[in-house]
Amino acid sequence: RGRSRQGHRGGGCVRAPERNDFLTAESATETPRSLGRTIALAVAFLLLLIVAEVAVAVVAGKLVGATRPGTESAMLLQVSLQLVAAVLATAIMLRSVDVRPWGDVGMDRNAVRPRLLLEGWLMGGLAIGVACAALLAAGWLRIVPGPEGSSLSAALSLTVFLIVAALGEELISRGYLLTALRDGLGGGAAVGVTSLLFGAAHLRNAGVTVQSFCIVTLAGVFLGAIRLTFRSVYASSAAHVAWNWMLAVAFHASVSGMRFEAPDYRTVEQGPDW
Repeated sequence: RGRSRQGHRGGGCVRAPERNDFLTAESATETPRSLGRTIALAVAFLLLLIVAEVAVAVVAGKLVGATRPGTESAMLLQVSLQLVAAVLATAIMLRSVDVRPWGDVGMDRNAVRPRLLLEGWLMGGLAIGVACAALLAAGWLRIVPGPEGSSLSAALSLTVFLIVAALGEELISRGYLLTALRDGLGGGAAVGVTSLLFGAAHLRNAGVTVQSFCIVTLAGVFLGAIRLTFRSVYASSAAHVAWNWMLAVAFHASVSGMRFEAPDYRTVEQGPDW
């Protein structure tokens, strides 16, 4: 027999608990969010991220104590703390503020399927690899001898750093934030906004220029398209890692203005400045 939406048992009505319509909404397949709610959720996530980063840094500082890690260890620690803070901020948003499944932000089990990771890696690696190969063929890039050292050892440590750094950046730029903006602004606008923020976040890198900012922003558009197409932060992370890995490990070139250890050889520019 039919029942009312509230349910009926023994002549009484059972009402569902009320929800905060300003902070909580269904996925993008239902009614689009208002602009005000979209901005509120995006700002809430960014504020949570800042608080989480500070809290994680304080805890890490107490654990490390007076020990001063080397440059490479310090860089790995920094990106690791950023990753932990990004996971914490995302979990708080999904569990307490904007209650929704992890799949909405591309972080469920389906999003980590090996095929998605492989396709993301291939897209990121081929995109920058083909471009660099073309520049080498045109003579705009040149491989020159580098300092003595072990390329294999440097590649292993650098690969770990790149994986952790890329995953943290993807969770921040194209995880919950991209989903929240997509629900209120649409996919294209969300990718545009997060890509600009992604580019702005790299302005603190050494050697940054207007040209490098534009390139990083365009790379953000590329990664955002992968994130939405595959519905997986892990796929965009794989593409992100592959992009940076080709530059830093394969070509021994700088990444977003940052130059890493490059034993045996390195790639230098010799083409037009533009």
